[in-house]
Amino acid sequence: MKIAVLNEFSQASKNDIIVNELKKAVEPMGHQVFNAAMACPLSSEDVPEAYTEENPRLTYLHLGIQAALLLNSGAADFVITGCGTGQGALMSLNMYPGVVCGYCIEPTDAYLFLQINNGNALSLPYAKGFGWGAELNLNNIFSRAFGSPKGMGYPDGRKEAQNKNAKLLFDVKKQVAKPLLEALHTVDAQLVKECMIPRFLDCFYAGCKDAELKKFVDGIVKAK
Repeated sequence: MKIAVLNEFSQASKNDIIVNELKKAVEPMGHQVFNAAMACPLSSEDVPEAYTEENPRLTYLHLGIQAALLLNSGAADFVITGCGTGQGALMSLNMYPGVVCGYCIEPTDAYLFLQINNGNALSLPYAKGFGWGAELNLNNIFSRAFGSPKGMGYPDGRKEAQNKNAKLLFDVKKQVAKPLLEALHTVDAQLVKECMIPRFLDCFYAGCKDAELKKFVDGIVKAK
């Protein structure tokens, strides 16, 4: 499984911790980790001059666009994201078709979401409750999330019904939401452009399997 990490400006300073704990938990399982998050280790707006066109100040609104492109193109199979509370990233990702994001505070959340809802993204709070031992909680979350095949159902005997509902959720999102490319063409062009940071593009181009989405991203990159 290809797992991409996305986080916005307010939690960029936590990126090393998130990526390191994810790698420690999932690489021995055979999963790949891609750090597609902000490179700037800033956690406040005290130094706004550090944000440039090449290094924009990404918010949770950007995360939804990035996750939708990675997951719908096949460049990533799963996204780990979050913000201060995890709620903004959760809402942003869940706006888009092809993305089903769960909210995760502790390991049981991760396990049950993967087994029952069979989604493809998790949003975590990286400021609220992120204190002493936070790295241990992250490692336990990632170990429980990816330590067994997802979609197996919980409790025993519920797999068939829960998988049916999880698939229906993806299908309903396709029916009620605009197709991804159509939606992205209606989003503020500057917002989409700001998503094209080097780490994101490296992850996207390394695994993109959708020619139309690649063409869309190519057009934005060439216009920058």
